[in-house]
Amino acid sequence: MKLHLSLLLFLTISFNLVSAQEPRVIINLNGTWDFDQTTTAFPPQKFTREVPVPGLIHLAVPKIEEYDRFFKRAEKAESKEQFNLYNLDYTPRYSWYRKKIFIPRELEKGEGVITLRKSQYVTQVYINGMDMGSSEACYTPIEFPVGRAIKFGEINEIMVKAGERVWLPADAAGGTDKEKEHYLPGIWDDVFLSFTGKLRINRLLILPSVAEKKLIIKTQIRNFIPAQIYYGDPMNDSLEIGVTISEKLSGKKIIRSSGRFKAKRDNLTETEIDIPFPEFSCWTPEAPFLYEAEVIIKQNGKVSDDVSKHFGMRDFNAKGKFFFLNGSKYLLRGTNITLQRFFEDPDCGNLVWNREWVRKLLAGYPKQLNWNAMRICVGVVPDFWYDIADECGLLFQNEWLYWQNHGWNDEIRKEYTDWVWSDGSHPSIAIWDAINENTDEFIGNTLIPELKKLDPTRIWDAGYMREGLMKSDEMDEPHPYQGRIPDDGIVQEKDIYPLGNLDFKPYELQMVRKADVPQLANEYGWIWLWRNGSPAKLTVNEYNYYLGKNSTPAQNREFQAYYLQLETEWLRSEPQIAGVLAFCYLTNNYGYTGDWFVDNIKNLDPSPTLRWFSHAFSPAAVFINLTDERYVKNVIPHKTGEKLNVNLVKMNDTDSLIKGSVTIRIVDSNGKTVEKRKLNISMDPFDRSALNVDLNLPGKAGGYLLLAEFQKTGGVKVVMSRRFLKVGELAEYEYFDQDSQFYLK
Repeated sequence: MKLHLSLLLFLTISFNLVSAQEPRVIINLNGTWDFDQTTTAFPPQKFTREVPVPGLIHLAVPKIEEYDRFFKRAEKAESKEQFNLYNLDYTPRYSWYRKKIFIPRELEKGEGVITLRKSQYVTQVYINGMDMGSSEACYTPIEFPVGRAIKFGEINEIMVKAGERVWLPADAAGGTDKEKEHYLPGIWDDVFLSFTGKLRINRLLILPSVAEKKLIIKTQIRNFIPAQIYYGDPMNDSLEIGVTISEKLSGKKIIRSSGRFKAKRDNLTETEIDIPFPEFSCWTPEAPFLYEAEVIIKQNGKVSDDVSKHFGMRDFNAKGKFFFLNGSKYLLRGTNITLQRFFEDPDCGNLVWNREWVRKLLAGYPKQLNWNAMRICVGVVPDFWYDIADECGLLFQNEWLYWQNHGWNDEIRKEYTDWVWSDGSHPSIAIWDAINENTDEFIGNTLIPELKKLDPTRIWDAGYMREGLMKSDEMDEPHPYQGRIPDDGIVQEKDIYPLGNLDFKPYELQMVRKADVPQLANEYGWIWLWRNGSPAKLTVNEYNYYLGKNSTPAQNREFQAYYLQLETEWLRSEPQIAGVLAFCYLTNNYGYTGDWFVDNIKNLDPSPTLRWFSHAFSPAAVFINLTDERYVKNVIPHKTGEKLNVNLVKMNDTDSLIKGSVTIRIVDSNGKTVEKRKLNISMDPFDRSALNVDLNLPGKAGGYLLLAEFQKTGGVKVVMSRRFLKVGELAEYEYFDQDSQFYLK
């Protein structure tokens, strides 16, 4: 049942609160719980461990019985492409959580609900020995009414049972990641009890429109009054919904509005209120201004529930081949996070729930690296991660864990719909991503059009469902991996990836140019390392080919930084790409891929790759267009003393004219500049134009570094592009070991 109302009361009409007491009382259940495991579905006779909530079972103390099977530390990787989740090296167990909590007698007249924001896999809840229900949901809130089981004024026992990934029913909307080997169960987001009146705000969705200068407030109302029993009994109840909009930081109240509805008894009813919002500050990654919406339900003049949620005035849509933020063309720059893979990292610990660590991860480095976006890849994150992104200014492509197998249509519809309801008020979430590298007819052509009606303010991506497979294709996400080396290490000269050549247009970029919708290159860089500097499972062959089997961690890290800098420049210089997101910022250290930190992840120590990303992702830069001559095989050296025509590409991601200078230098193996030219340049808005410079190559044979250093007029930072040169014939070439001039803090 859906009721729509456009009852608009702007500024002058107030919504009066008549209750002095808190209409919603919340008991936080986060913290330490008793914990143990069993091989059968019966609870343990006694609990011998403790575990933090939120968290996963690896945090139990003492450690779970087979902890060492889940977390293995290898010195180096063996080349491996994928894993079958049913090839278990441990005994599956049920995980049991127990907490005892006093519940005041004053709450007896309220309607109680237990909420587990995220718990995996197949979660069942008991209170005082009574079964409250079970849920297959792993990435959306699990909620059960608990009034019939609670003993008010007494100590209550809450018990939660979580199953294993291999036991997840076929209909569950939980996919498989072939680059994961262990799926850790557990309660991995907040848990709480809440008490309200008979009418409860079950879900609240705040949808802004910058273009139309308004808000749409959608609610799901849960009516706890029993359904009709006798003929003539009411089937619905009248209610009033009041909305107050305030600035989040200042608390200044901006708008009040209200509307009247009816809610079906013992059911869910959806409501909608349109609110004009003529004057506001927009939310952007550069200026993440937030508002707060307080939504109150009153029945018979008495407050039944009260929920507050922050939001930002932000439009994100597609026009032609580009994304637009608040009506202006906006290019995305950033990376990916694979949190579900990070869970099986031996150094993960409780970092995922450490707010200071997460804030540094999401708000510290990205600003220094000129990133404005991230893809939350193959699995969502705890709710407070989105809160931090809202506050610090970061756009998310938010992806469900669907890569290989998936569930049944009815369950997919149920969980995806709740996903939009639960997370859809976050301004940081700009793109809903339904599928990774796969197709699904039901999701692409039935479910997404349905969900666009629920949330018309965002773009949907559906993996490989491009135009022709999807009736309404809004964007595509090419994964232009280049330079992959066969297992035998034999590469034909015609197949060599011309690293550093910005004019290289393989099939993936040809598809980018042919497409009619935005193309977001959100995976590239088949050159992963573990944090100890050794190749990851998927990239052993690549490092053997380019550096040899005895390369050191320092050599590997230097090569990775150079490779990814050049590949980032290659993709960003393509004028028809709407965004570039490198893969991967955070993942399992001992997995198939890798991230760009070194040593223990708790310290977030950046690798050379991250330091060079600050240059490659600069909104304004000048990139060298020249194939690398140090690592690419079979490159013919330049002749000593000859003239070199250097092709450059001007880069401007902004809608403003940018002026500055570019200095082109040739540096010998000792760090001495042997040739130099400086040019004053200007860049048009969203410039991707070419620039040519002639240089005299040195008369001495050797390995040289070619640098292009751009400095914006009035700016301090120098943005560098680099290429290695071979000049003259030598058996071996030495190069200057240069590091970035910008260090992360």
